[in-house]
Amino acid sequence: MFSNARTSQILLALASQPGERLTVRDIMAVLQDRAFALLIVLLGLPNCLPMPPPIPLVCGLLLALVAIQIIFGREAPWLPRQLLNRSLAHTDVERAVARAMPTFRKLERFSRPRMTFLDTPFAMRIMGAIVLVMALGLLFAPPFVGQIPMGLAVCLVGLGLVERDGLVIVGGLIIGSIGMTLSLGFIYAVFTGLETVF
Repeated sequence: MFSNARTSQILLALASQPGERLTVRDIMAVLQDRAFALLIVLLGLPNCLPMPPPIPLVCGLLLALVAIQIIFGREAPWLPRQLLNRSLAHTDVERAVARAMPTFRKLERFSRPRMTFLDTPFAMRIMGAIVLVMALGLLFAPPFVGQIPMGLAVCLVGLGLVERDGLVIVGGLIIGSIGMTLSLGFIYAVFTGLETVF
């Protein structure tokens, strides 16, 4: 169904799903054969907006699970039944997709297959390790707005994987390095504060 569709078309199909809430199982059914790359996009997408806990935590944990499976070379993602049954409010999905759609469409006009050496199985395992680091960055990002750089970075990496565009992936990695710096600074500040207290 989506073999030739662009990322924006698949995200619009996702946002148009019926019901007040959208389960992870519903999302997987829409993503089909591009599930790994599009899961990366979707798990980054909510974090492109200011989101309260535990949304960055849940997205970070799911992203880490996806990344580990990419590292081990799985062809299709596996998720535990409990995670498949977890859901997001449909309005939150629609809001995140609507906010991201203009950017995705602009990127798709610019994006094309290039630096395709990043599309090999070995390179995909390396990308899995990088996505795992980004997932940890989401887990420890400052609350409410601190996860936005990591969310953008994750979305760009996922989009680059979908479109086979290594240049977009590199752009995501640059933004991700900024997000990781913010996350590490937040962790350092927390530990420094705890040392002062105790």
